[in-house]
Amino acid sequence: MAKSLDLTTQLVAFEDGRSFSTWQAGPADGELVLLLHGFPQSRHSWRTQLPALAEAGYRAVAPDQRGYSAGVRPDPAQPANYGLDVLVQDVVDLADACGPAGRPFHLVGHDWGGMVAWATAFAHPTRLRSLAVLSRPHPAAFAASLAGDDGDQRHRSRHHRAFLDGDTASLLLADGAARLRRLLLEGRVPAPTVEDYLSVLGEHQAMEAALAWYRATPSLAAPIGSIDVPTLYVWGNEDPSVGRAAAEATGMHVVAPYHFVELEGVGHFASDEQPERVNELLLEHLSQRSAR
Repeated sequence: MAKSLDLTTQLVAFEDGRSFSTWQAGPADGELVLLLHGFPQSRHSWRTQLPALAEAGYRAVAPDQRGYSAGVRPDPAQPANYGLDVLVQDVVDLADACGPAGRPFHLVGHDWGGMVAWATAFAHPTRLRSLAVLSRPHPAAFAASLAGDDGDQRHRSRHHRAFLDGDTASLLLADGAARLRRLLLEGRVPAPTVEDYLSVLGEHQAMEAALAWYRATPSLAAPIGSIDVPTLYVWGNEDPSVGRAAAEATGMHVVAPYHFVELEGVGHFASDEQPERVNELLLEHLSQRSAR
């Protein structure tokens, strides 16, 4: 088990006014591992991974992404402010700010962070040493499963349509965020971690910005082709939001070395449910792609 660390928030600021809240751990000269959270989470989702990566000699950085960080929260009523292209640019800019500019880095993403990770790997394959994605299938595999005759993935993704409704933020945060708490607790997220996530998303403006990601890409479709980056894909077979068809088809869209891991009895929030297993998988994957 990795040593615990006293993680304190560090701001990564840019001349254009963006300022990301991050957790950072590990030696300054270690290979950079950038970890992207999903919805409805925050940098706290990687609280167990950062100490493990730091202990292994990596420089691990987990940001609150665009909209989640108060310092990068443009008007959510303008979908272009949260389009996939700007989310990808944020990733590249953060990598250049947190490690030597232009140096290849490792990228890890879960849920929406996984979507951004796939898009970054497609747009900037030479910048990545490796890619690891939890839950979120390759977008082409996801789109094919959504169109499937059995309707399974459409049923699993029905919440996406609800998130387009303008009243969703208020509904999720009403009565002390009762609905959001229930969503996370039913997803087997530990109660203290639920409070960590609410420390970021419990504010109405932050929730509106987080939901703007869905509104900017309402179908979750994106022109993302084959991935030429060594990839680890991890899927829990009790994930209520991603079915087996999309998970198993993801490998068809990776032309580099690819490893698919199915976690038995695990749901959507793998880093919360089985953090040590996720650590093992990440460290094994990174060690195979490290330049050290």
